Amino acid sequence: MRRRRLIVLVIALVAVVGAGAFAVLVSYRVKGSASGTAAAYFEAWRRGDVGGMARLVYRPPHDFAARHHGLTEELHVESVTLTPGRLRSTGEEAAEVPFAGVRRLTELGDWPFAGTLRLGVRDRAWKVLWAPETLHPLLKDGGTLELDEVDVSGAELVTSEGDKIPHDSYAESYLKALEPEFARVRHGWELVSKVPGQPARQLLVHRPEANVERTTLSRHVQAAAARALDGVEDSAVVVIRPSTGEILALADRLEDNYSAVRDVFPPGSVFKTITAAALLRNGLDPAAQVRCPGTYTIPFHRPFHNDGEVDRGLVSFADAYAYSCNTTFVEQATTRLTADQLRETADTWGFGRPITTGIGGSCGTMPDTDDPDMFGADAIGQGQVVATPLCMAAVAAAVQSGTWRSPRLLSEAEVRRIDGLPFKDVPMDAQVVEALRGMMAAVVDHGTAADMGLPAGVAGKTGTAEVEGEQSHAWFIGYRDDLAFCVFVRHGGSGRQAAVPIAERLLNGL
Repeated sequence: MRRRRLIVLVIALVAVVGAGAFAVLVSYRVKGSASGTAAAYFEAWRRGDVGGMARLVYRPPHDFAARHHGLTEELHVESVTLTPGRLRSTGEEAAEVPFAGVRRLTELGDWPFAGTLRLGVRDRAWKVLWAPETLHPLLKDGGTLELDEVDVSGAELVTSEGDKIPHDSYAESYLKALEPEFARVRHGWELVSKVPGQPARQLLVHRPEANVERTTLSRHVQAAAARALDGVEDSAVVVIRPSTGEILALADRLEDNYSAVRDVFPPGSVFKTITAAALLRNGLDPAAQVRCPGTYTIPFHRPFHNDGEVDRGLVSFADAYAYSCNTTFVEQATTRLTADQLRETADTWGFGRPITTGIGGSCGTMPDTDDPDMFGADAIGQGQVVATPLCMAAVAAAVQSGTWRSPRLLSEAEVRRIDGLPFKDVPMDAQVVEALRGMMAAVVDHGTAADMGLPAGVAGKTGTAEVEGEQSHAWFIGYRDDLAFCVFVRHGGSGRQAAVPIAERLLNGL
């Protein structure tokens, strides 16, 4: 009996010990697995279940949810896709899972990233060992990700063909000043990474396309004009299509903030085109014989001289223009015209008239005078008369087409919007224009622009404008077919030597 009780006691003791051992074993067993925890975390992340994610993290920071929601809101995240890689063991109770992800941002589209999810056994369970770089690697070490607005208000001005303006076109200052007229404020976006102690880094950017506006500039004419000026300082070329008034090229290398469109200069002998128009209208025939002495003195007033005081004797009026006889033009103007008549003719040909280009500008002026000496000087483009290179290109264009048109750099509608109603086209006297065409052709055939390599069909007029105490300004205006031009070299010397070679390069470069 006693033996039986002993056996029962032993069995009970064994049961108690076994139960205790089992309890100890169970209490030390690790809950879950690294792979299961990682899979649950990724699934909760995909669903946007931040609370479910937090429950899988060992001691998540107090702002865990705020960090996730804040990044989503800051970057305008629409969705997140996650692709886990293969789990790797990094120790007895440590593992990691590399993963790839793509955040779709409302303004910037898909933004790929890659990261590593680290796991470890904590409090006898597999947990995610979270750090800011788990959310994105660039958040490590206090880094931030920011989505910023970018103001895009530019406009792109292109040629009439829709091409980009040629490189080094010498038209940049005009186009830059014109851009605000077409700029439309739009917002772009950029994603920026900022790490303390390091420069900000742009990760993604979206800039809306600038507003594109066509000018009247011709790609190949602008390129030819710019290349014709290469190596020539303080110079400008303006090219106009006579049939429309469109500015085909505006290459401006003038220094000291001077402008071929806005600033006026003494035009010298190119103004003889205006004086010739006044004399022709007054009845002087191009074939009429006129004197071209080396020196001519207005009775009881000052003398005027030809270049080098060359005496050509009697010549036709057309040849006096071709040879640029100062003395002829002073004598004929002061004996056949009044100062008012010359000024009125200048006004008809654009002087004193508004110019509506889209970029501002002016033509020229010839102030009133009752001084015969000043009138004589004005008649040969000296005195008080001044003009812009743009204005003299328009004069050449009016000779070619028979109509004065305000030069313009933009469409008629845009010019009207910016500068107001354009000045109406002005038909010129047909007989005067026909005579001027023959006279300008003579300049290139046997006059001051002869034997300079100009292509066939060019007609023009050279000019050398004296500047007191400084070297003369060089001019050459002309046309060929439906293309009129003005070449101006400030303090360049003679028109034949300084301006005509530029026109030759321009025209032969087309």
